[in-house]
Amino acid sequence: MKIAAIEAFPISVPVPPDRQVTLGIGRQVKRDAVVVKVATADGIIGWGESHHGRAHLAIAQLINTTLRDLALGMDATDVVGIWAKIYKFQLGSHGMGAACAMAMSGLDTALWDIRGKAVGWPLYKLLGGASRAIPAYAGGISLGYQEPASLVEEVRQFIAQGFTAVKLRMGDSPERDVARIEAVRAAFPDLVILTDANTGYSVRDARQILPAFAAARVGWLEEPFPAHDHRSYREARLLAPSVPLAAGENHYTRFEFHRLIEDGNVTILQPDVSKTGGVTETMRIAAMASAWKLPIHCHSSAGICMAATLHVMSAIENPGYFEADCAPDNPLREDLVAPAYRMAADGTVRPNDGPGLGIEVNEELLRRYPGVSGPGYV
Repeated sequence: MKIAAIEAFPISVPVPPDRQVTLGIGRQVKRDAVVVKVATADGIIGWGESHHGRAHLAIAQLINTTLRDLALGMDATDVVGIWAKIYKFQLGSHGMGAACAMAMSGLDTALWDIRGKAVGWPLYKLLGGASRAIPAYAGGISLGYQEPASLVEEVRQFIAQGFTAVKLRMGDSPERDVARIEAVRAAFPDLVILTDANTGYSVRDARQILPAFAAARVGWLEEPFPAHDHRSYREARLLAPSVPLAAGENHYTRFEFHRLIEDGNVTILQPDVSKTGGVTETMRIAAMASAWKLPIHCHSSAGICMAATLHVMSAIENPGYFEADCAPDNPLREDLVAPAYRMAADGTVRPNDGPGLGIEVNEELLRRYPGVSGPGYV
């Protein structure tokens, strides 16, 4: 089971103008991702996904150079040893920080895919879990900045598909954000409404919107501030204790989640398997969070990450919501892998049952959409 080859593929898929969604980090003009392929000497292929980090060409290059040099020839089943080696020689020692965490996430996930295929088990079973129905909310790159009436109609379509929870994009302006929240709440009194500001608020903005969010029974406010702005999170928590604060998709490894948990200001934890260090590290974070009785609501990216996320959430004792990408046109969900996930009529999703991640990767798509430079959001 020696690792014989590691290759990362940066990909970029343009978003048609009529499908571009605006949110707190800009208007999406293309979708970037980094797909990681690992082969063993005896011919087993594993797939993983590294988050693009708005620098997908750089993330792929890091995998194809430094991380490849560190991991080639090691036993593919030794996920803990490989993780520890990368931490010692790269991540923990002047090693590009978040970029390394994202890069190693795809490699680590591919190794778990190999482990599952080697024994013929789905990943959730290998991790000690079972096939479980995980509640999903309508999210991803959808429900962006638009007029309240239009937003209500988009929400209505998701409810018709079986969703009982949606996540609305905030961070526009306090006045317009409150108008959208109030319109959706008035139209759907029993709907679970979650919100995501994509780091677009100041504490002053939070002071304006949080009373209205509390009145509308918002389930959480996600990333009102940048991940490192611990003081603002503390102040916001005191402004409206009834609106939980969510974060984690931009926190890397258990070491950053350690502070997030101990500070106590963020109680909705959202690690991303493609960012935080892969399956190995996400399981560690979930175990750490369970000691504080905190749920894990994983953030997810493209299709490989979505598939891996459901396996992880089916193998931990504290799973929350799965973020179902509901973008109307997303080849990284629909065409890259088959299947990323399937949703039941009751709004829940389950992990795939095939060996490893249980997916087939469309390698032709990797060739069709090579990575191109330039921002994904403008």
